[in-house]
Amino acid sequence: MKQRIGHITIVVEDYDKAIEFYTKKLHFTLVEDSILSETKRWVLVAPMGSSDCCLLLAKAANDEQHTRIGNQTGGRVFLFLYTDNFKRDYQNLQDQGITIVSGPVIETWGTVAVFEDLYGNLWDLIEPSAELKKT
Repeated sequence: MKQRIGHITIVVEDYDKAIEFYTKKLHFTLVEDSILSETKRWVLVAPMGSSDCCLLLAKAANDEQHTRIGNQTGGRVFLFLYTDNFKRDYQNLQDQGITIVSGPVIETWGTVAVFEDLYGNLWDLIEPSAELKKT
């Protein structure tokens, strides 16, 4: 048996602003943007070079969903973005004016910094150590 995670939903305020953030600031690829109804779209984005798991950008449709925007995990880091070049991607975060919450920190397992997306969800930017990259 084989399983995999296909999509992870991020509740957003506005489709177009979310697409702009992920594609222009984080340089993700827009995988799909399909209109499902007058108020609903199927929007998938993925990190460059990634094909396994996409983020599904889902516009909040009611008051309950609006309360989750930017805090889907109760203040914990929500997503982990692995990179092959921490220095390049950390510099991009700075250049794009993205809020860096902490770091960078060099750990035995790699280099990490915590940043916020446009709504305040916390992300780890991680470049694994050379030893971990081999496994």
